[in-house]
Amino acid sequence: MTQVNMQQVKELRDRTQAGINDCRSAIIEANGDMDRAVDIILKKGLAKSAKRAGAVAAEGEVSALVAKDRSGGVIIEVNIQTDFAARNDDFKAFVKNVAIVAAKAPSDSDLGKLPYPEGGGAVEEVRQALVGKLGENITLRRWAKITVESGLVHSYVHMGGKIGVLLALKLGDAGKAIEAAALKFADDTAMQIAAMAPTYLAIADIPDEARLKQVEIFEAQLAEEGKPEAARPKIIEGKIAKWAKEVCLLEQVSVLEVDKTIAQVLIDLVKALGTDVAIKGFVRFQLGEGIEKKKSDDFATEVMKMSQS
Repeated sequence: MTQVNMQQVKELRDRTQAGINDCRSAIIEANGDMDRAVDIILKKGLAKSAKRAGAVAAEGEVSALVAKDRSGGVIIEVNIQTDFAARNDDFKAFVKNVAIVAAKAPSDSDLGKLPYPEGGGAVEEVRQALVGKLGENITLRRWAKITVESGLVHSYVHMGGKIGVLLALKLGDAGKAIEAAALKFADDTAMQIAAMAPTYLAIADIPDEARLKQVEIFEAQLAEEGKPEAARPKIIEGKIAKWAKEVCLLEQVSVLEVDKTIAQVLIDLVKALGTDVAIKGFVRFQLGEGIEKKKSDDFATEVMKMSQS
């Protein structure tokens, strides 16, 4: 029988996130060939699919797809448990095809119930089969669609799918020169959104609940600092104004033109083109945001637990 050392087990576990015993068995079955052991782990995923169904999936990919005429676009987030599996060709093909499904679907659709482009049943059936094949839980976490009349939709995906942005511009006039300039503005602004993570387009878009919650946070901070009650309203007013500029895209300082806000950059564009240009809306997805990742034991701790069981 092939002799297995703990360094080999650790290497295979790092590559696949499989359990220690599974890694050891795979190495023995592969006669010490690590690449073959990886394949064995993946091929045996079907037996693990039920166990994996409740596992936290926080890695994966954010993907966007824009129509050829730029009249609309979609952005999706598909999650899987490990970055290793997120780079798998079958997973990446699944993400691409789900985006195609989303592009053709009404905004309120349940994508899982729709037909998969390459056959195999509905999207949900293909997802389940892929969970079995890869041995990791996969979730279609969220998606959004933007459409625009007399304008264009643009997408930007950063860091290989870690952050994605979909942006819609309304144009008052057509023409290749105008569209080219608007497209450059859209690309620059999408990168701004990716980098600076605004929550709202304009100050008027901030809901009262969000503003009140922020006031409560600042009030608690000032009380903790021991600021006089009489002075707090004025201080909070200034803090809210500063916060609004940070969370509203049009109020943010441009990362490319640091002496201007995005609103001022847009005004300059309108003057240069001689026609209206307006940001209709945007969506920003960051991979895994809001998902509480379970901290797993490190390798040494897991070995210790096994030795004590």
